[in-house]
Formats: sequence, structure tokens, C-alpha cells
Amino acid sequence: GGRSTFMVEMSETANILHNATDKSLVLMDEVGRGTSTFDGLSLAWAAAECLAQLRAYTLFATHYFELTVLPESEPLVTNVHLNATEHNERIVFLHRVLPGPASQSYGLAVAQLAGVPGKVISRAKEHLQRLETTSLPHEQPRAKPGKPAVPQQSDMFASLPHPVLDELSKVKVDDMTPRQALDLLYTLQTRL
Repeated sequence: GGRSTFMVEMSETANILHNATDKSLVLMDEVGRGTSTFDGLSLAWAAAECLAQLRAYTLFATHYFELTVLPESEPLVTNVHLNATEHNERIVFLHRVLPGPASQSYGLAVAQLAGVPGKVISRAKEHLQRLETTSLPHEQPRAKPGKPAVPQQSDMFASLPHPVLDELSKVKVDDMTPRQALDLLYTLQTRL
């Protein structure tokens, strides 16, 4: 019978995870892309952790920025990315592998290159800006103190900072009483 693309992908992922060893070369591309964002992210994250713990030599290509914190818990994992730059408001892929996570996503720029209509790109930018400014901090994995934070989605389309975050960044917590801090927290929460 017919199986969904996601079911086929998960069957292949299951086969890899059941059979991988420390002598395996594993190539994974966009695990979890065929389901909801959080389901996909969770599956990709757990699969990457499993492969790292098996010590399988793995190239795990993903657009889930949240996975860039994996080296903090899995010492054998390292992040690399393919270099790209912007020129005349267009993306140019430089086809060089560089260390570290990508600093931004180029999804909308690639869609534009592919010929997606301008009005759709413009509307996507509006949605992206809204989604970026309404993401809750608890939805992002936290970096350990002294470690870089998880890279955020592209600032290529320059979303405006959230006013609550602006206000919060100016607060001098050490100069507040616990009651003042709690009152401020309640006030800021109502503005989210």
C-alpha cells in the first residue's frame, strides 16, 4: 500500500538506528521534516543523540538551529555549515564548509531564487517577523553559562526587537526587591 513520505523516512531512520555501529558511516538529511515542527525537531534531536552515543561517523544535515547545542552534551559532535553571503539582496552560496553553526537561515532567499512570487515572499517575511517576535524563551534550548546561545532564525530580514525584551534588558535586578521583581514579571508577562 501507499506510505507517506514521512513513514518512509521514519522506516529508513529506524533501520539506520537499529543497525548503526561505531564502524558505520551514516548520512542523514533533514530528519523530521515531514511532520509538525516540534515532533520533527524532537525526533531529529533524539536520532542525532543516539548516533553520537553509538559513535557512528555521521553527517547529520539539518535546518533545526536548536540542534546546534548538541556538542555541549555530546563531546564528539561538532557543528559545521556551508558558507553563503548576500550580494545585491541575493544569496550567493560559496560552497565552503566552515566550522560552527550557521549564523542564519536563507530559506526565504532560496525560495526567492527558485522563483516564488514576490508577493508570497513579502507575506512570508511578515509571517517570519511575527513568529520570531512571538517565540517564547522556553521554546529555545538554553546554552550553558559562558557558552554561545542557540543561533536565532535569520536576521537577514531584520525583525524588530520585542519591546518586552528591550525593557527587560534594561532592568537592574540586583537593585530590586523580590516583590518589585515579581510585579515587573507579571506586568511584562501581560505584554507578551
